[in-house]
Amino acid sequence: MIGVFDSGYGGLTVLKEFVKLAPEYDYLYLGDNARTPYGTRSFETVYKYTLECVKHLFDSGCRLIILACNTASAKALRSIQQNDLQPHQRVLGVIRPSAEVIEKYTQSGAVGVLGTVGTVQSLSYPIEIAKINPQIQVFQEACPMWVPLVENNEYQNDGADFFVRKHIDNLLRQNPDIDVIMLACTHYPLLIDKIRKYTPARVKILSQGSIVAQSLLDYLQRHTKMNNQLTKNGLRKFITTDSPEMFDKYATIFFGENVKSEKTFQFF
Repeated sequence: MIGVFDSGYGGLTVLKEFVKLAPEYDYLYLGDNARTPYGTRSFETVYKYTLECVKHLFDSGCRLIILACNTASAKALRSIQQNDLQPHQRVLGVIRPSAEVIEKYTQSGAVGVLGTVGTVQSLSYPIEIAKINPQIQVFQEACPMWVPLVENNEYQNDGADFFVRKHIDNLLRQNPDIDVIMLACTHYPLLIDKIRKYTPARVKILSQGSIVAQSLLDYLQRHTKMNNQLTKNGLRKFITTDSPEMFDKYATIFFGENVKSEKTFQFF
């Protein structure tokens, strides 16, 4: 199976695009809801939690795992790739494919990144974008309230407008020439209507789901050996470290269809 990992629900917006683009593959989604959020935790803690979940997905029969979580991709991916994998195992993240496409959308050379505190502090986006095009200027804004608004189902209420507008204004104040904004958190697509409401029409807003899905498809086309190891029965399985009933209730909002999950063991 293809494993898809997130600290909570946000990675389901990525899985949704995987299923849309490549429905024939079997997917196993793991949400570490018992320990979410990851965004404010230290590098060491995020690495420990992510590695435990990655090992569990491999033990459950996955061969390829996508960290559909920007914080885990920023704080844990490189260490896991360098230190913790067997030769037949692969773990990929969401930051590199997002960084690879952003230069296609900017005319001014000034781009914005909206993310969690952890993702912003890691500087992963400026570093990865600079590797591809060092001429692009990257401006970041941490949005610590956005994930709680989404996960508490408050993202459609009027109270969310204050926090959405605040952080967009903060970002654009850094450079008025920003013409592309990357939503560097998989929760943020649920706020897209409010984000568009407070963002000038000239600014393009990029969500990661479709970008990462296309990157995964390209990867599988290039790596035929890995592709041939993946089962293709159109299965989707969901596991969580917390209450399945609670997971199913909110997962449906992110995934766009009913979800039936099982509880896996807690890692603490």
